[in-house]
Amino acid sequence: MITDSFDINSEAIISPKSFFGEQKKICDIAIGTFSREIYAAVLERFPNEVVGDISAANRVKPIHLLTVNEQKIVFYLSEIGAALSGTDIIEVNWMTGADKFILFGSAGALDQEKTVGKYVIPSEAYRDEGMSYHYAELADYITVKNADKMEDLFKSLDLSYIKGRVWTTDAIYRETRNMVAARKAEGCIAVEMELAGVQAVCDFYGFELYHFLVTGDVVDQPVYTSEGLHEANHDLDKFFVAIKLAEILA
Repeated sequence: MITDSFDINSEAIISPKSFFGEQKKICDIAIGTFSREIYAAVLERFPNEVVGDISAANRVKPIHLLTVNEQKIVFYLSEIGAALSGTDIIEVNWMTGADKFILFGSAGALDQEKTVGKYVIPSEAYRDEGMSYHYAELADYITVKNADKMEDLFKSLDLSYIKGRVWTTDAIYRETRNMVAARKAEGCIAVEMELAGVQAVCDFYGFELYHFLVTGDVVDQPVYTSEGLHEANHDLDKFFVAIKLAEILA
């Protein structure tokens, strides 16, 4: 089996230093968004400066330092999918020193009655992707270590939420009915594309991850529609929740 070939113990050949030089220390907290619309709105609203670039063969992506209520926060537009968003975290840490990452995004509902009108705080993520297996021991699920702390934070902010398992997949067009039924039977309430890999990366490097979601589209329905997905992706409320979390975590 291919899972027998993963190696989380021996030394890596390539490091961020190979591409970005010596590690920098600018700020402790980073906020990443997956929404191009939130990204643009935040840069228009808050003073910021570019403090680095993540470059690849197909794009150059800036890293910003925001000033929000006199607090300095690293801010960036995360790539989508476990492998790329996890790599972003490694590189943002290297280029800024941030080791507390607040991420928020959208998810598909597996149980709409439980998630509608609420933020989702993931407690575990089903590892239906490849990134996490390079950073964590083999298991079906990975524990989201700060789930209980996130629950306490959401209670302190008087935010409506539900905590539960989610399903991370890197194959958006292969969320089959059998797989939906299997994940629901295990208690998963939402499906997304990053968390298992991102949590594994953070555990491996000793970073702190604070992750929450909003469900939009409903995957478990007779005929799928994308209704609700745009709002879940792009509504700015999630960024202001992230700012409140950053203030508390500072």
